Amino acid sequence: MGVRMALNLSLQGLCFLLSTMVAAQITELRLMNGGHRCEGRVEVKYQGEWGTVYAYKWYMKAADVVCRQLECGPAVDAPGAARFGSGVGPIWLFNTVCKGTESTLSDCDRFPIQDYREQGASHSWDAGVVCSGFVRLAGGDGPCLGQVEVRSGKDWVPLSDGNFTLLTAQVICAELGCGKAVSFSQDVSFRESDRVWPKEFQCKGHEPELWFCHKESCPGGACHRGAVQVFCSVYTEVRLMKNGISQCEGQVEMHISGEWKTLCASHWNMANANVVCQQLGCGVAISTPEGAYFVEGGGQIWKARFHCSGAESFLWNCPVTALGIPDCTHGNTASVICSGNQTQVLPQCNDSVSEPAGSAASQESAATCSDRRQLRLVDGGSACAGRVEILHQGSWGTICDDSWDLSDAHVVCRQLGCGEALNATVSAHFGEGSDRIWLDDLKCTGKESHIWKCPSRGWGQHDCRHKEDAGVICSDFLKLRMVSEDQECAGWLEVFYNGTWGSVCHSLMADITLSIICRQLGCGDSGTLNSSIVPREGSRLRWVDRIQCQKTDSFLWQCPSDPWRHNSCSSKEEAYISCAGVRPKSCPTAAPCTDKEKLRLRGGDTMCSGRVEVWHKGSWGTVCDDSWSLAEAEVVCQQLGCGSALEALQEAAFGPGNGSIWLDEVQCMGRESSLWDCAAEPWGQNNCKHEEDAGVRCSGGRTLLLPATAGTRPGPNLVRGNFSLSEMLCLILGALLFLVLVILVTQMYRWRAKHRALPSFEDVLDEAVYEEIDYLVTTKEDLLGSTGALSDDSVTKLPYYTEDAQRTEAPSEDYDNAEEVPVPVAPPASWMSEGEVPPEEENGMRASQTGSSLQFSRGVAGSGKEAASPWLLQGEEVDPGYDDVELNALGTSTMVFP
Repeated sequence: MGVRMALNLSLQGLCFLLSTMVAAQITELRLMNGGHRCEGRVEVKYQGEWGTVYAYKWYMKAADVVCRQLECGPAVDAPGAARFGSGVGPIWLFNTVCKGTESTLSDCDRFPIQDYREQGASHSWDAGVVCSGFVRLAGGDGPCLGQVEVRSGKDWVPLSDGNFTLLTAQVICAELGCGKAVSFSQDVSFRESDRVWPKEFQCKGHEPELWFCHKESCPGGACHRGAVQVFCSVYTEVRLMKNGISQCEGQVEMHISGEWKTLCASHWNMANANVVCQQLGCGVAISTPEGAYFVEGGGQIWKARFHCSGAESFLWNCPVTALGIPDCTHGNTASVICSGNQTQVLPQCNDSVSEPAGSAASQESAATCSDRRQLRLVDGGSACAGRVEILHQGSWGTICDDSWDLSDAHVVCRQLGCGEALNATVSAHFGEGSDRIWLDDLKCTGKESHIWKCPSRGWGQHDCRHKEDAGVICSDFLKLRMVSEDQECAGWLEVFYNGTWGSVCHSLMADITLSIICRQLGCGDSGTLNSSIVPREGSRLRWVDRIQCQKTDSFLWQCPSDPWRHNSCSSKEEAYISCAGVRPKSCPTAAPCTDKEKLRLRGGDTMCSGRVEVWHKGSWGTVCDDSWSLAEAEVVCQQLGCGSALEALQEAAFGPGNGSIWLDEVQCMGRESSLWDCAAEPWGQNNCKHEEDAGVRCSGGRTLLLPATAGTRPGPNLVRGNFSLSEMLCLILGALLFLVLVILVTQMYRWRAKHRALPSFEDVLDEAVYEEIDYLVTTKEDLLGSTGALSDDSVTKLPYYTEDAQRTEAPSEDYDNAEEVPVPVAPPASWMSEGEVPPEEENGMRASQTGSSLQFSRGVAGSGKEAASPWLLQGEEVDPGYDDVELNALGTSTMVFP
C-alpha cells in the first residue's frame, strides 16, 4: 500500500515537472524603443504576455545570445537601468546568466519564470541590448563606405550583387544612420569570405531596415559571384540656382543631411567647378564668379572646403575639410558658369607653357584650355601635401625639382585651395612618380593662377629622373598624433596645422569622434577620454575645440569645429585619449624593450645574415642602401651580437621587404653601440624603393639559450651552421701558405744538397783570384789613361780576398782605386785554364766570387750600369779543358765547381 502511494506521488511529481518545463518556455524575443531592429529594451513572451528582463547580473554574454538569436550580429553593449525606457507588464526573468554559447535566451541559467514585481523588482532596472546589426559596410574608411555584408550565424558574409538596386542601397544607408546612398559598385571582388548570402533583397526604398525587404532565393540556387560596394554620404545632391531656377549657371547648393545649403566661395576653384558642371551634365566650367548669384535670406552657408582634382565624377568624392574652418563671410557664396553643352569638346591646348600675362590669348586659355589640365598632390597623406602631379594630354606626370622653390609651391597650394606653401620639397620627398616628367626649371613669380602658366622649358622637356620629383607642403596640411612617453594609441591628442603641432581640446567630443580618431590612427574602432590625468606643463598652441563628428565622416578633417585659434582652451581641457589598441610604445614585443629588440635580419641563410629591418611606430620597416657601407653593417652586427661585418649588401640582396622604408642615408662611424646612434634622414623620409633594401652578412653565429629540461640547469649552446665567409677565406689562405712553404723547403733542400756535394778546390780558386788581381790592380792614373777607362762613380771597388778564400775583408788603402768594370765579352775557356787575362781587356773585366762560383759580368764601358746576373745560372755544358768545370756564357760567364 505504501509503495503504491509513493509510486503515485512520484508519477504526479514527474507530470507536474514536465508540465512546468513545457509551460516555462519563452516563445518569442524582441527589442523595443531602440533606433533600429537590433537595439532596445529586451522583452520576452511567456504564456502569451510580453514582459521584461531584470538587469541583475546582465552582462555582454547574455547580450550576445540575444543578438545572435535575432540575427543582429554580435553585441556592442549590454545597458541596464532602463536605458531604452521602462517597460510595462510583468518582469519575467531575473538573475539571467549566460555562457555566450547558448542558442536562445531560454537556455541560459536563471531563476524560475515568474512576475518578479511581486518580489519588489522595478522596471527602472530593465535590461537592454545594442547589437552590431544585420547589415554592415566593411573594408572602407568608415562605417558608411564599403562592401555590403550580412550576418549569418556567427559570421559576416557578403551580399551578392545580383539584382541589387539603388533603392536597396538607400535602405542600407538609412538603417546604418549614414545618410543617403550616392553610388554603388557591382562585381567587386570578395573581401574575405567565399561564402555568399543565399538570397537577394528586393527593396522598395521605404522599408525601415534591410531585414524587412522582400527576399528571393538566388536564381537556380546559385548567386552571382560578385560583391557589391555602397557609398553613403550626407552630401547627396548638388544644383546651380539662378533666380530660383536650377540650370547650368548660378549659386552652388548642396543637399546636406536632408536640407539644401549654399557652399562658401572660400577656396572654391575651377577644379571644383568642373566636377559640378560634369556631374550636372552641363559641359565644362567657364568661370567661378564669387557671390554673383547671392540671394538674401537664402539659408545657411556651408563652410566646408572641397579639394577636387577635376577628375572626380561627383562633388562628394572630392576630399573635404571642415575642421577649423571659420564661418563664411556674408554673401561670399560659390557660383559657377558652365558651358551648358554636355557634349562640348574644348579646343586643343597650346603647349607653350607661358603666355604674356593679361593678353587675350592668356585669358582665352584660362577660360577654355588650361583648366582641362588637372593638378593633384600624391602620397602625402592629405589633399594639401604630397608629390605634385599634372594631368596633361590624358596622362599624369610629375615636375622636376630643378629651380623648385617656395614661389612655385605657392602657386600649387593656392591653385588647390590649400592655403600658402610651407615647404617646397625636392628629391622625391614623397616618393618617386612614374610615367612622364611634364615640367622642369619652373620659374614662377608666385602670383600665377595655374602652375602650368609659369615659365619653364616646355611640356616634356627635361633632363631629370623621378628621383628629382618635386613636392609641396601647404599650410592647410593636417596631421594627427598622440603624445605619450610609454604608450602607443594613447596620449595627448595633437594636430599639425600651419606648420606647427598643437593640442586638441575635448569639449563636445562624443564617442563617434573618439572612434574616428582611433580608427584614423590605426588604433582600433573605439576610444575613451581620460579626464583624471594631470594636465601637462609648459606653454603650447591649443589649436581647436568643439569637434563634432558624424557617423558619415571618415577622417577627423571632415568634422566641423570651432575655427583655428592659438589658445582655444585651457590646459585642463586638452584631450588625452586611450584607444582600444593601446600598447607599449615602440616595442615589437612586450615592454620593456631595448634597441636590440627593435632590430632584426630577415631573408638570410643564417641568423646573422639578411635584410636589415627596424621597428618604428608600431611596425617593421627596412633601411635604404643609400650610403650603406661596412661601417653601418658593423654597427648592426655588433648590436645583434653577431660578430663583425663581412659584407654590406645593397639592392635587396636578400629580397625586397614590405611596409615602410624607415631609414635612409644612414652614416655610422662603425663604433656606435646602436644603429639609432648613427646619423640618418628623419624617420620615414627617403627616396627609395624596396629594391634598394640594405642587408648585412656577419661573421659569427648567435648564442641561443635552449629551454632547460626538468632537473637540469640551462646553459648556453652554440648553434653553428655552414662555414662563414671568413672561415672559408682562412682555409684557402692557409692552404696557399702551406703550398708555398712546401716549395721553399724543397728548394732549400736541393740547394743544401748541391752545396754539400761540392769538392774542395780552394787552391785552384785562390790561384785564379790572385792572377786576376795581378792584372786588375794598377794605379788610378793608368786606369784613367787607358781607352774606355771608367770614372770613380761608375765602377765598384773590388773586394780583397784572404788566403782562406772564404772570408772577405775591407780593401787596404793600396787598393783604394781598384774598381770592377763590365766585361764586354765572355773570355775563352783557354784563358781560364791558364789563369791569364789579356791586358787590353783588363779595364772591362770584373771577377767576383760567391760561394763556389766564379762569375764574369759583361757590360759596356762607360755606361755606368751593370747587367744583373743570376745568383746561380746553369747553362749548356762545354768543355773548358778541365774535367770538372762547367762554363756558362749567357751574358754572364760562370765557372761552377761541382
